Amino acid sequence: MSEHAAVALIGPGAIGTTIAAALHEVGRTPVLCGRTAHPRLRLRHDGGEIVVPGPVLTDPATIHRPFDLVFIAVKTTQVADCADWLAALCNDNTLVCALQNGVEQEARLAPYANGATVLPSVVWFPAQREPDASVWLRASPRLTLPDLPQARRVAQALDGTRCAVELSPDFVSVAWRKLLQNAVAGLMVLANRRAGMFSRSDVAALALAYLGECLSVARANGASLGDDVSQQIVDGLQRAPADLGTSILADRQANRPMEWDIRNGVIQRYGRLRGIPTPISDVLVPLLAAGSEGPG
Repeated sequence: MSEHAAVALIGPGAIGTTIAAALHEVGRTPVLCGRTAHPRLRLRHDGGEIVVPGPVLTDPATIHRPFDLVFIAVKTTQVADCADWLAALCNDNTLVCALQNGVEQEARLAPYANGATVLPSVVWFPAQREPDASVWLRASPRLTLPDLPQARRVAQALDGTRCAVELSPDFVSVAWRKLLQNAVAGLMVLANRRAGMFSRSDVAALALAYLGECLSVARANGASLGDDVSQQIVDGLQRAPADLGTSILADRQANRPMEWDIRNGVIQRYGRLRGIPTPISDVLVPLLAAGSEGPG
Protein backbone atom coordinates (compact mmCIF):
# COMPACT_ATOMS: atom_id res chain seq x y z
CA MET A 1 0.00 0.00 0.00
CA SER A 2 1.35 3.42 -0.90
CA GLU A 3 2.14 6.04 1.70
CA HIS A 4 -1.17 7.77 0.92
CA ALA A 5 -3.63 4.92 0.55
CA ALA A 6 -6.99 5.36 -1.12
CA VAL A 7 -9.38 4.96 1.81
CA ALA A 8 -13.17 4.68 1.83
CA LEU A 9 -15.60 4.33 4.70
CA ILE A 10 -19.01 2.65 4.59
CA GLY A 11 -21.40 3.67 7.35
CA PRO A 12 -20.73 7.16 8.76
CA GLY A 13 -22.61 6.54 12.01
CA ALA A 14 -21.09 7.00 15.45
CA ILE A 15 -18.07 4.72 14.97
CA GLY A 16 -17.61 5.56 11.31
CA THR A 17 -17.74 9.31 11.94
CA THR A 18 -15.07 8.94 14.62
CA ILE A 19 -12.70 7.16 12.25
CA ALA A 20 -13.46 9.56 9.40
CA ALA A 21 -12.76 12.54 11.68
CA ALA A 22 -9.51 11.03 12.90
CA LEU A 23 -8.33 10.60 9.31
CA HIS A 24 -9.59 14.00 8.15
CA GLU A 25 -7.83 15.75 11.01
CA VAL A 26 -4.44 14.66 9.60
CA GLY A 27 -5.30 15.31 5.97
CA ARG A 28 -6.37 11.79 4.95
CA THR A 29 -10.09 12.35 4.45
CA PRO A 30 -11.75 9.12 3.29
CA VAL A 31 -14.45 8.81 0.68
CA LEU A 32 -17.71 8.57 2.64
CA CYS A 33 -20.41 6.09 1.62
CA GLY A 34 -23.80 5.59 3.22
CA ARG A 35 -27.57 5.70 2.95
CA THR A 36 -28.07 9.43 3.59
CA ALA A 37 -26.36 12.25 1.68
CA HIS A 38 -25.14 14.25 4.67
CA PRO A 39 -23.28 17.38 3.50
CA ARG A 40 -20.74 16.91 6.29
CA LEU A 41 -19.99 14.90 9.42
CA ARG A 42 -19.50 16.47 12.85
CA LEU A 43 -17.61 14.88 15.72
CA ARG A 44 -17.75 16.52 19.14
CA HIS A 45 -15.13 15.67 21.75
CA ASP A 46 -13.72 17.15 24.94
CA GLY A 47 -11.38 19.41 22.99
CA GLY A 48 -13.92 20.80 20.55
CA GLU A 49 -15.31 19.67 17.21
CA ILE A 50 -14.05 18.17 13.96
CA VAL A 51 -16.08 18.75 10.78
CA VAL A 52 -15.49 16.28 7.97
CA PRO A 53 -16.53 17.65 4.56
CA GLY A 54 -18.96 15.56 2.55
CA PRO A 55 -21.03 14.79 0.86
CA VAL A 56 -21.74 11.25 1.91
CA LEU A 57 -22.13 9.34 -1.35
CA THR A 58 -25.33 7.31 -1.64
CA ASP A 59 -24.98 5.64 -5.05
CA PRO A 60 -22.36 2.89 -5.53
CA ALA A 61 -22.42 3.62 -9.27
CA THR A 62 -20.45 6.81 -8.55
CA ILE A 63 -17.44 4.65 -7.55
CA HIS A 64 -15.22 3.94 -10.56
CA ARG A 65 -12.20 2.22 -9.04
CA PRO A 66 -11.37 -0.09 -6.14
CA PHE A 67 -9.81 1.30 -2.97
CA ASP A 68 -6.78 0.13 -1.03
CA LEU A 69 -8.50 0.19 2.35
CA VAL A 70 -12.21 0.17 3.20
CA PHE A 71 -13.50 0.66 6.73
CA ILE A 72 -16.98 -0.75 7.19
CA ALA A 73 -18.85 0.54 10.21
CA VAL A 74 -22.43 -0.52 9.60
CA LYS A 75 -24.35 -2.75 12.00
CA THR A 76 -24.21 -6.44 11.20
CA THR A 77 -27.95 -6.24 10.52
CA GLN A 78 -27.09 -3.96 7.56
CA VAL A 79 -24.26 -5.94 5.94
CA ALA A 80 -26.36 -7.39 3.12
CA ASP A 81 -27.54 -3.88 2.25
CA CYS A 82 -23.88 -2.90 1.67
CA ALA A 83 -23.24 -5.55 -0.98
CA ASP A 84 -23.30 -3.03 -3.85
CA TRP A 85 -20.90 -0.72 -2.01
CA LEU A 86 -18.44 -3.54 -1.33
CA ALA A 87 -18.65 -4.70 -4.94
CA ALA A 88 -17.82 -1.19 -6.15
CA LEU A 89 -15.11 -0.39 -3.62
CA CYS A 90 -13.28 -3.71 -3.40
CA ASN A 91 -11.22 -6.14 -5.40
CA ASP A 92 -8.75 -8.83 -4.38
CA ASN A 93 -6.14 -6.18 -3.48
CA THR A 94 -8.47 -4.36 -1.07
CA LEU A 95 -8.33 -4.71 2.70
CA VAL A 96 -11.69 -4.37 4.46
CA CYS A 97 -11.39 -3.45 8.14
CA ALA A 98 -14.57 -4.40 10.02
CA LEU A 99 -15.46 -1.85 12.69
CA GLN A 100 -18.25 -4.07 13.99
CA ASN A 101 -19.33 -6.01 17.03
CA GLY A 102 -18.98 -9.74 17.52
CA VAL A 103 -16.50 -12.54 16.91
CA GLU A 104 -17.83 -13.54 13.47
CA GLN A 105 -16.85 -10.49 11.41
CA GLU A 106 -14.85 -12.34 8.77
CA ALA A 107 -17.46 -15.04 8.20
CA ARG A 108 -20.30 -12.53 7.89
CA LEU A 109 -18.51 -10.06 5.59
CA ALA A 110 -16.47 -12.36 3.33
CA PRO A 111 -19.40 -13.41 1.10
CA TYR A 112 -19.97 -9.75 0.15
CA ALA A 113 -16.36 -8.53 -0.02
CA ASN A 114 -15.74 -9.14 -3.75
CA GLY A 115 -12.50 -11.01 -3.11
CA ALA A 116 -11.10 -8.51 -0.60
CA THR A 117 -9.36 -9.60 2.59
CA VAL A 118 -11.50 -8.99 5.68
CA LEU A 119 -9.70 -7.92 8.84
CA PRO A 120 -11.62 -8.03 12.14
CA SER A 121 -11.14 -5.38 14.81
CA VAL A 122 -12.23 -4.54 18.33
CA VAL A 123 -13.48 -0.98 18.85
CA TRP A 124 -12.75 0.43 22.31
CA PHE A 125 -14.51 3.77 22.48
CA PRO A 126 -18.00 5.01 23.28
CA ALA A 127 -19.42 7.28 20.60
CA GLN A 128 -23.07 8.14 20.26
CA ARG A 129 -25.24 9.85 17.68
CA GLU A 130 -26.87 13.03 18.96
CA PRO A 131 -30.31 14.40 17.95
CA ASP A 132 -28.66 17.01 15.71
CA ALA A 133 -26.90 14.19 13.77
CA SER A 134 -23.51 15.02 15.26
CA VAL A 135 -21.52 12.34 17.07
CA TRP A 136 -20.36 12.70 20.67
CA LEU A 137 -17.06 10.92 21.35
CA ARG A 138 -16.89 10.21 25.08
CA ALA A 139 -13.40 8.65 25.33
CA SER A 140 -10.15 8.45 23.39
CA PRO A 141 -10.61 6.17 20.36
CA ARG A 142 -8.65 2.93 20.19
CA LEU A 143 -8.71 -0.14 17.95
CA THR A 144 -7.28 -3.59 18.56
CA LEU A 145 -6.36 -5.67 15.51
CA PRO A 146 -4.87 -9.14 15.12
CA ASP A 147 -1.10 -9.05 14.79
CA LEU A 148 -1.04 -9.85 11.08
CA PRO A 149 0.75 -8.21 8.13
CA GLN A 150 -2.56 -6.85 6.83
CA ALA A 151 -3.19 -5.09 10.13
CA ARG A 152 -0.08 -3.00 9.61
CA ARG A 153 -1.81 -1.42 6.63
CA VAL A 154 -4.56 -0.16 8.92
CA ALA A 155 -2.02 0.95 11.52
CA GLN A 156 -0.19 2.89 8.81
CA ALA A 157 -3.39 4.58 7.64
CA LEU A 158 -4.21 5.68 11.20
CA ASP A 159 -0.64 6.50 12.22
CA GLY A 160 -0.43 9.96 13.79
CA THR A 161 -4.20 10.26 14.24
CA ARG A 162 -6.14 10.54 17.49
CA CYS A 163 -7.19 6.88 17.08
CA ALA A 164 -4.64 4.52 18.62
CA VAL A 165 -4.08 1.10 17.05
CA GLU A 166 -2.89 -1.97 18.97
CA LEU A 167 -1.82 -5.24 17.36
CA SER A 168 -2.59 -8.23 19.56
CA PRO A 169 -0.94 -11.66 19.23
CA ASP A 170 -3.98 -13.10 21.07
CA PHE A 171 -6.77 -11.35 19.23
CA VAL A 172 -9.22 -14.19 19.93
CA SER A 173 -9.09 -13.42 23.66
CA VAL A 174 -9.45 -9.68 23.12
CA ALA A 175 -12.42 -10.15 20.80
CA TRP A 176 -14.21 -12.46 23.22
CA ARG A 177 -13.60 -10.11 26.12
CA LYS A 178 -15.25 -7.31 24.18
CA LEU A 179 -18.08 -9.66 23.27
CA LEU A 180 -18.70 -10.32 26.97
CA GLN A 181 -18.92 -6.57 27.52
CA ASN A 182 -21.38 -6.23 24.63
CA ALA A 183 -23.39 -9.25 25.72
CA VAL A 184 -24.07 -7.99 29.25
CA ALA A 185 -25.26 -4.70 27.76
CA GLY A 186 -28.24 -6.70 26.49
CA LEU A 187 -29.62 -6.44 30.02
CA MET A 188 -29.95 -2.69 29.45
CA VAL A 189 -32.36 -3.36 26.60
CA LEU A 190 -34.69 -5.45 28.75
CA ALA A 191 -34.62 -2.88 31.56
CA ASN A 192 -34.78 0.09 29.16
CA ARG A 193 -32.10 1.76 31.28
CA ARG A 194 -28.56 3.04 30.79
CA ALA A 195 -25.35 2.15 32.62
CA GLY A 196 -26.56 3.53 35.94
CA MET A 197 -28.71 0.41 36.37
CA PHE A 198 -25.60 -1.62 37.20
CA SER A 199 -25.26 0.28 40.49
CA ARG A 200 -28.16 -1.85 41.75
CA SER A 201 -26.86 -4.87 43.67
CA ASP A 202 -29.47 -7.18 42.17
CA VAL A 203 -28.62 -6.12 38.61
CA ALA A 204 -24.90 -6.45 39.32
CA ALA A 205 -25.46 -9.98 40.63
CA LEU A 206 -27.46 -10.92 37.52
CA ALA A 207 -24.75 -9.42 35.31
CA LEU A 208 -22.04 -11.45 37.07
CA ALA A 209 -24.04 -14.66 36.69
CA TYR A 210 -24.60 -14.01 32.99
CA LEU A 211 -20.97 -13.08 32.43
CA GLY A 212 -19.92 -16.32 34.10
CA GLU A 213 -22.01 -18.19 31.55
CA CYS A 214 -20.49 -16.15 28.72
CA LEU A 215 -16.98 -16.73 30.06
CA SER A 216 -17.40 -20.50 29.97
CA VAL A 217 -18.41 -20.30 26.31
CA ALA A 218 -15.56 -17.92 25.48
CA ARG A 219 -12.98 -20.23 27.01
CA ALA A 220 -14.40 -23.22 25.15
CA ASN A 221 -13.85 -21.26 21.91
CA GLY A 222 -10.19 -20.48 22.51
CA ALA A 223 -10.24 -17.34 24.66
CA SER A 224 -7.71 -17.11 27.46
CA LEU A 225 -9.53 -15.01 30.05
CA GLY A 226 -9.06 -14.94 33.82
CA ASP A 227 -11.65 -15.58 36.48
CA ASP A 228 -11.68 -11.88 37.35
CA VAL A 229 -12.83 -10.64 33.94
CA SER A 230 -16.54 -10.73 34.85
CA GLN A 231 -16.01 -8.54 37.89
CA GLN A 232 -13.80 -6.18 35.87
CA ILE A 233 -16.58 -5.66 33.33
CA VAL A 234 -19.21 -5.02 36.00
CA ASP A 235 -16.84 -2.65 37.82
CA GLY A 236 -16.34 -0.76 34.57
CA LEU A 237 -20.07 -0.43 34.04
CA GLN A 238 -20.51 0.83 37.59
CA ARG A 239 -17.80 3.47 37.05
CA ALA A 240 -19.29 4.60 33.74
CA PRO A 241 -21.47 7.72 33.55
CA ALA A 242 -24.98 6.80 34.62
CA ASP A 243 -26.36 8.12 31.32
CA LEU A 244 -23.97 6.09 29.13
CA GLY A 245 -25.97 4.07 26.63
CA THR A 246 -25.12 1.42 24.10
CA SER A 247 -25.95 0.95 20.43
CA ILE A 248 -28.29 -1.98 21.04
CA LEU A 249 -30.29 0.08 23.54
CA ALA A 250 -30.49 2.98 21.08
CA ASP A 251 -31.75 0.61 18.40
CA ARG A 252 -34.42 -0.79 20.72
CA GLN A 253 -35.63 2.66 21.73
CA ALA A 254 -35.82 3.67 18.06
CA ASN A 255 -37.64 0.43 17.19
CA ARG A 256 -34.86 -0.63 14.82
CA PRO A 257 -33.58 -4.20 14.31
CA MET A 258 -31.07 -5.12 16.99
CA GLU A 259 -27.76 -6.98 16.83
CA TRP A 260 -29.07 -9.52 19.34
CA ASP A 261 -27.70 -12.54 17.52
CA ILE A 262 -24.05 -11.50 17.21
CA ARG A 263 -23.96 -10.05 20.74
CA ASN A 264 -26.10 -12.52 22.70
CA GLY A 265 -27.38 -15.28 20.45
CA VAL A 266 -23.77 -16.24 19.73
CA ILE A 267 -23.31 -17.25 23.39
CA GLN A 268 -26.32 -19.54 23.20
CA ARG A 269 -25.32 -20.94 19.78
CA TYR A 270 -21.69 -21.64 20.70
CA GLY A 271 -22.74 -22.98 24.08
CA ARG A 272 -24.98 -25.56 22.45
CA LEU A 273 -22.22 -26.43 20.00
CA ARG A 274 -19.81 -27.08 22.88
CA GLY A 275 -22.34 -28.75 25.17
CA ILE A 276 -22.24 -25.89 27.71
CA PRO A 277 -25.50 -25.04 29.54
CA THR A 278 -26.63 -21.43 28.99
CA PRO A 279 -29.73 -21.00 31.16
CA ILE A 280 -29.58 -17.21 31.32
CA SER A 281 -29.07 -16.95 27.56
CA ASP A 282 -32.04 -19.25 27.08
CA VAL A 283 -34.21 -16.55 28.68
CA LEU A 284 -32.41 -13.43 27.46
CA VAL A 285 -32.03 -14.34 23.78
CA PRO A 286 -35.70 -15.02 22.95
CA LEU A 287 -36.73 -11.77 24.63
CA LEU A 288 -34.13 -9.77 22.70
CA ALA A 289 -35.11 -11.50 19.45
CA ALA A 290 -38.78 -10.72 20.03
CA GLY A 291 -37.95 -7.11 20.89
CA SER A 292 -36.06 -6.84 17.62
CA GLU A 293 -38.29 -8.75 15.23
CA GLY A 294 -41.64 -9.31 16.90
CA PRO A 295 -44.33 -10.28 16.18
CA GLY A 296 -46.59 -8.23 18.38
